[in-house]
Amino acid sequence: MNRQPPAPAGAEHELSISRLIEAPRNLVFRAWTEPRLLSQWWGPYGSSLPVCEMQLWVGGVFRTLIRTAEGVEYPYQGVFLEIAAPERIVFTDAFTPGWVPSGKPFMTARITLEEAGGHTLYTARAMHWSAAEKAAHEQMGFYRGWGESLDRLALLVSQGLLD
Repeated sequence: MNRQPPAPAGAEHELSISRLIEAPRNLVFRAWTEPRLLSQWWGPYGSSLPVCEMQLWVGGVFRTLIRTAEGVEYPYQGVFLEIAAPERIVFTDAFTPGWVPSGKPFMTARITLEEAGGHTLYTARAMHWSAAEKAAHEQMGFYRGWGESLDRLALLVSQGLLD
């Protein structure tokens, strides 16, 4: 399981994670774009997602709140920049709804889902505005948190747990 692939050239402020998921990409896309499904897997083990709001259009809100088992909360609010079913989802916290600059952007995320013989090659890229934000995200536990989320996603879609 490759959790720390090398960053592509020119991606000095990027963290990424990839995995082959044994499920068709339309199911993976659905798990990413339906709030009740995202709430079942987004966040590390033991966490919950008590807030999950998605307006699936360019400029639509993407708001979540991850709550860890210890009660630490990680709020996120941004907008979708691109939704290309079933291959790509891009969102950023650089803007809030109405294209209002957020004042302190942290990252833009690009989720790609590539067809791989009936399975899905999943890649998540977190692109940061500076080396300091990239380092902060890595210290927050990017690889552990996003990796455990990916474990939970893979289990949900590969074992047919979508209801």
